[in-house]
Amino acid sequence: MLLNRLTRRTALSAAALIVGAVALTGCAGENATASSDGQTLSIDFATYNPLSLVLKEKGWLEAAAKEQGVNVEWIQSAGSNKANEALRADAIDVGSTAGSAALLNRSNGAPIKTIALYSQPEWAALVVDKDSKIESVEDLAGKTVAATKGTDPYFFLLQALESAGLSEADIKLQNLQHADGRTALANGSVDAWSGLDPIMAAAEKDGAQLVYRNLDFNTYGALNAREDFIEQSPELAQLVVDAYEKARGWAADNPEETAEILADVAGLEPGVAATVIEERSNLDVPAVPDAKFTGVLSKIAPTLVASRDVSEQESVDEALETLIDDQFAVKADATKISGE
Repeated sequence: MLLNRLTRRTALSAAALIVGAVALTGCAGENATASSDGQTLSIDFATYNPLSLVLKEKGWLEAAAKEQGVNVEWIQSAGSNKANEALRADAIDVGSTAGSAALLNRSNGAPIKTIALYSQPEWAALVVDKDSKIESVEDLAGKTVAATKGTDPYFFLLQALESAGLSEADIKLQNLQHADGRTALANGSVDAWSGLDPIMAAAEKDGAQLVYRNLDFNTYGALNAREDFIEQSPELAQLVVDAYEKARGWAADNPEETAEILADVAGLEPGVAATVIEERSNLDVPAVPDAKFTGVLSKIAPTLVASRDVSEQESVDEALETLIDDQFAVKADATKISGE
């Protein structure tokens, strides 16, 4: 059973929610009420993680947790960087990020583990305005580009630049949260944006162009948990992974309704949400983080050091060796979660 929250935990959670702004706090506690003994499972939801939206909509996790006397608190993450902040601040027990962001977080000392995968998406690309003269990555030299540091689109940008013989030093980087990056592109404050779905798909619908795409530069969607949570409450960690398997199966059988849920939460047109779910999300991946996952991360590892997001290669190498805890994904069982 999840241990009672300590006073420090409560204070840190409150602070993280305030600092995290509306994106982090807007729906915090929306479906949760504090139990008399303070037992709460805090988990994030994010528009870049459709399975989290399905779970939140259906209430399956709440129902299963309630049987164990635990309440569920949903907190929104506006990007992998925000999910990482919440995990480090002890504001959530489980958070969803890109695989690259999970590796970055652990490389910098965060005690987190990737316990399951929820997607293998093509969710990042380089985006320009409809009237832009930029036609290739090479054309970005000397240009102003928006990206959210610590997220897949940022590392996508770095890899794209490297493939064209460029580096971050050859552009003017504007570190903006994903939605702000889209706004900056639309109002002409930046020349290009390394975008993230579903915001990117909405921008494309409005006329923006995806000037560079590369599926291999996108890392998996990773479900991460704090090590102390795993140690203290393995049965709840298993419950979360089982619930994700329930959501995965349901989403595979109901892509149209999954798109409707995404459209409602993200404020998207139905057609845009359908594009994200049916063409770019790839939710039908094994939950177990395997050699393909670590292989993708090993390719991004040198970039973490070259960009100075991690100080030493040894830190990244150690993080790669210790990031995965697959005990729950190996035993994932959707049938343990009831609901239609």
